[in-house]
Amino acid sequence: MWDYTEKVRDHYLHPRNVGEIADPDGFGEVGNITCGDALRLTFKLDDKGRVADIRFKTFGCGSAIASASVLTEMCKGKTLDEVKKITNKDIAGALDGLPKEKMHCSVMGQEALDAAIRFYESGGKETKPAVKEGKIICTCFGVTDKEIETAVRENNLTAVEEVTNFTKAGGGCGGCHSEIQKIIDRVRSIKRPASPQPAARLTTLQKIDLIRRTLETDVKPLLERDGGSCELVDLDGNTVYVRLAGHCAGCAFSTMTLTEVIEKKLRQNVSNELSVRLAEEK
Repeated sequence: MWDYTEKVRDHYLHPRNVGEIADPDGFGEVGNITCGDALRLTFKLDDKGRVADIRFKTFGCGSAIASASVLTEMCKGKTLDEVKKITNKDIAGALDGLPKEKMHCSVMGQEALDAAIRFYESGGKETKPAVKEGKIICTCFGVTDKEIETAVRENNLTAVEEVTNFTKAGGGCGGCHSEIQKIIDRVRSIKRPASPQPAARLTTLQKIDLIRRTLETDVKPLLERDGGSCELVDLDGNTVYVRLAGHCAGCAFSTMTLTEVIEKKLRQNVSNELSVRLAEEK
């Protein structure tokens, strides 16, 4: 259960400026319904260049609705130069804070506003957010290294989970967590010691013990965040058989979970010769 402030509850239950402006001066649309959140923002300027009216439509959770609602109130009566200065921190602050797991909702509001201003300044030619710079790190949600770097730097983030809260990166299969950690370390200039390598030759019992330990400490916590889990069923040579449980069982991304999360962690911590299969495939 999220701990929402009274302002978040108010804007969720009584959202302001819901709807869409016909023939708007500014139009911005970000997000993707298939990823869980989408926001459309439209605004109209008066003859002095101030935001006379601004409306939103959103598909998302209570935090997404509240963030968009308070953002529209923050923009009314302001010039575009003033509006451009609004950050996701300002949006969250106007709500007296958001749960850390929902900070990406304030980021989505800022991105929709940037896209709407881009539409206006291009004379209606640019109908989409600016093309993202950098390399895609999180393929599940299309988040680039530049976006992660910006989030880490501007919000003083120190952990992968915090990056996920702000950008959604790493919130899908989890296969990009190691890359996200590298970006965090680079931005914060942290040098981590190389991971100790396990003994070159392991007995079967040693290998099973390391596999169980890795599943418990490195894999299960990642899967449990999305309601999933896994368990070791058998070891045949270098082939590890596991059973997926919870939301992971039958998930469309189960194959990616096996290779990009479980197998990758086991190869890092146990042996790079290991491969992972579903127990039913044996």
